[in-house]
Amino acid sequence: MNRKEEIADKASKLAEEFERKYTGCAQTTIAGIFEALGIENDDVFKAASGLADGLGLTGDGTCGALVGGAMVISYLFGRERKDFEDMLKPMKSYLLVKKLHDQFVEKYGTCRCSELQKSLMGRTFNLLDKKEFKEALEFGMVNYCSKVAGTAARLATMIILDEQEKSDRKVVGSNA
Repeated sequence: MNRKEEIADKASKLAEEFERKYTGCAQTTIAGIFEALGIENDDVFKAASGLADGLGLTGDGTCGALVGGAMVISYLFGRERKDFEDMLKPMKSYLLVKKLHDQFVEKYGTCRCSELQKSLMGRTFNLLDKKEFKEALEFGMVNYCSKVAGTAARLATMIILDEQEKSDRKVVGSNA
């Protein structure tokens, strides 16, 4: 296993562990990637708070783990406020996030949370309903979601490290 794969493996394992312990797939994915890369940014982490279960526990949006990975890529390669007027400045982040999306969809067949639930668990859960939340826990939803968070973390980390290698640019705060 090469160094990039070791770092991506670490991000994956951490994201899985964090999802099982704490839940919140967007945050657990970010935390896994950040820790593996040696990055600290509580603002990015906090910004992901409401993104679990396809936005606000609705199941009706993009998988939070995928969004968390996209947030890290955008944090590292995205447009800064000083460049806001430059419409082309975010193009690198657009292309890298599209790559993450495409790899994720290739693996799971979808990026929508509810469709992932149905595919992986045979049903969806309304996590805002106490009864269904309890059913989801008893069913082992956290175990399924932890694997997805780990996958998103691994894919995003490899994209980040590949881009870092191509551009010869050290990722901010990176131990990588």
